[in-house]
Amino acid sequence: MTIEQEMVRNFLQNDNQERIRTALQKAREQREPAVAKDHAAPASAVPQTKPGIWEKIPSIDPIAALGKNRLVSLGPSAPALAAFDILRTNVLHQLRQNNWTSVAITSPTAACGKTTVALNLAFSLARQKDCRTVLFDFDLRRPSIASALRQKNPPRIVDFIRGQHGIEDAFLRYDDNLAIASNSRPERLSAELLQSPEMPKTLKAVKQALAPDVMVFDLPPMLSNDDVMAFLPNVDCVILVAAAEATTLAEVDLCESELASQGHVLGVVLNKCRYMPDEYGY
Repeated sequence: MTIEQEMVRNFLQNDNQERIRTALQKAREQREPAVAKDHAAPASAVPQTKPGIWEKIPSIDPIAALGKNRLVSLGPSAPALAAFDILRTNVLHQLRQNNWTSVAITSPTAACGKTTVALNLAFSLARQKDCRTVLFDFDLRRPSIASALRQKNPPRIVDFIRGQHGIEDAFLRYDDNLAIASNSRPERLSAELLQSPEMPKTLKAVKQALAPDVMVFDLPPMLSNDDVMAFLPNVDCVILVAAAEATTLAEVDLCESELASQGHVLGVVLNKCRYMPDEYGY
């Protein structure tokens, strides 16, 4: 092979190698954005929290209600505080284990203390700074959360359900991670509203705006009306509150059976128990 032929062959080899490197580089540049796009989180997985929406919700200071209305979760060392913290931890464990976000609280009859349990659970959850909680007073026939918190003329969640108010006009806020939806007066057509087409839209709007980790719903007593069964399809699980020396085993069995046939029963809380064992010395 002559010197001229050797030079031509080297030139062609170098030229081909350069062309191959250029082609590979172009292919890599075209592939990498596609790979990044494939691995990006879907739009639905990105929290839809509106910037600053929590700050726009009026804040409240419920300390005035501490003690009188049995809001023990607000205090630092109330004797019953540990019980609600245990309930909080068990609820969070079950919710996270099952990928749930909502829990309803009801009772067989009135005066079992379900609203007290709902409030204390919500305030206990609020002490978990990495957990955003929304508490709804959906006992629309006899709303009592506002009075328990000593709030005069509170916003009405029913106005938000009907599209008459926005998030910041329908909720009150405690600290930075608990939003409370209450009512100032009874709602006559409560069951109809709880199972109306507007209800799923309302809950979706709250999830998008506030991105709560837990939603707690204070519902009416089960044996008084059909409100609980009307709303049950909207929640992941239910806690049944029974009153010691008042609620009968037959009532608990009836309610638990009915709830289990329609959803998930997280457990039964015994409230108003006057005698507690001191086996652990606390």
